[in-house]
Amino acid sequence: MNTYEKKRSLLLEMIAFSTVDGQLHKREYDFLFIVANELNIEKGGFNDLFHQELPQLPIKSEFQRIQQFYRLALLMHSDGILHKKEAAAIQQIAIDMGLNPTATKRILKLMKEAPNAIIDPEVLLNVFQEQHN
Repeated sequence: MNTYEKKRSLLLEMIAFSTVDGQLHKREYDFLFIVANELNIEKGGFNDLFHQELPQLPIKSEFQRIQQFYRLALLMHSDGILHKKEAAAIQQIAIDMGLNPTATKRILKLMKEAPNAIIDPEVLLNVFQEQHN
């Protein structure tokens, strides 16, 4: 990720998604904080994002869109509760990102079946690659 604005945009999208069910669970907050640390965003700047609405920047590469989709899916599973609103929202976000709906449904199913919702990165990419053939 090249710029601070792009990093903030990704986090803003994740924050918006984390509250789609009407609440922010502590595990979701902790997960978001880990992502913020990985993106080199300090705690003060991170907490400020919960009170800001910035325009989202489009993600250009398919690989980055897949990464963001997977981050959102991990966030969805982080509180251990899968809400219908989250499932509908993540499907719409994936469509808005231009990701293949069949691939995203398969990824979500694999994550639901996995003991900790984590799937191998190769599997993740292969599911999307299969849709190109």
